[in-house]
Amino acid sequence: MGPEASSEAVAESLGAALSRHEGRPGRVQALRRLTGGATKRTWSFDWVCGESTQALIFQQTPGQSGPRGRVPKLDAHEDASLMRVARAHGAPAPRVHLLLTEGDGVGTGYVTEAVEGETLGKKLVGDAAFAPARGRMASQCGRILATIHATPTDQLSFLKTLSPGDEWEVYSGLLAECGVRHPALSYALRWVRERLPSRWRAGLVHADFRTGNLIVGPDGIRCVLDWEIARIGDPMQDLGVLCMRSWRFGGSGEVGGFGDREDLYAAYEEASGHAVDRERVRFWEAFSNLKWAIACARRGSGRRDDGSPASLELSAVGRRMEEPLWDFFTLLSTSPKGAPR
Repeated sequence: MGPEASSEAVAESLGAALSRHEGRPGRVQALRRLTGGATKRTWSFDWVCGESTQALIFQQTPGQSGPRGRVPKLDAHEDASLMRVARAHGAPAPRVHLLLTEGDGVGTGYVTEAVEGETLGKKLVGDAAFAPARGRMASQCGRILATIHATPTDQLSFLKTLSPGDEWEVYSGLLAECGVRHPALSYALRWVRERLPSRWRAGLVHADFRTGNLIVGPDGIRCVLDWEIARIGDPMQDLGVLCMRSWRFGGSGEVGGFGDREDLYAAYEEASGHAVDRERVRFWEAFSNLKWAIACARRGSGRRDDGSPASLELSAVGRRMEEPLWDFFTLLSTSPKGAPR
């Protein structure tokens, strides 16, 4: 089934696949498209089987991961396997209900249980209804990240291992390929290369753990989404991404726009038994700003076959390259030691 199939066709094929999985007939109701991402399509629906009705989420994903040596991109089977392992170890990953293949007639992807809550960053950092949650979310993030980083990876042989140096090679290569030249990008690349950590403890890294990828209720964080770029690497990377200003959505808290660094660090240390290397977190926060700037540059430089811009939306994303670059240099100037090393 092509990516632009009608909702009626998706509902029919999805219902048939779930009926085979359940071993009894059922039907899909209230199917609704949630997002329009470049690589995934997300639907919510109710699965009615017998006397029960269950709220579920269907994610249509690409059938293969990215080229070797590039940014990790898990396929549907790998993504679902990772979430199952992480959840079994105690992380609040989505509960996978069904893995779909091309033979199911709806494309590759998976079905997970729906989790009630909010993901919109602006609401999470500013809405009064989430004030009680904001007071505990930094500590919750520390405990959740400690759990993720301690997750055994013996069943996850498909994950790439990326050292800090590997990360630099991948992203500098991506920038070179897209052809964007900018003095600030050149300086940031050199700065990161000269400060690559030589000592780090390998663990499972989510790599996109941030506001916007967390489902939150009045009680706090209920689920962690978007595991498809996970890798084995330096766990401090996750703490750095979470503290990026781009993902604070205007909130005042340095952690995700909602909390304080010390609450995050203290909870992580207590739950993991490992000290937080604050300077290395700052390094990864700086590097993550550079990564996001490179991602913006790549999107903005996208072209159609005739050489015209890929889309107005992607061109607009490209213009945002300067925001994470500003954050990169601001971070260097405000770091307690002048610049993270």
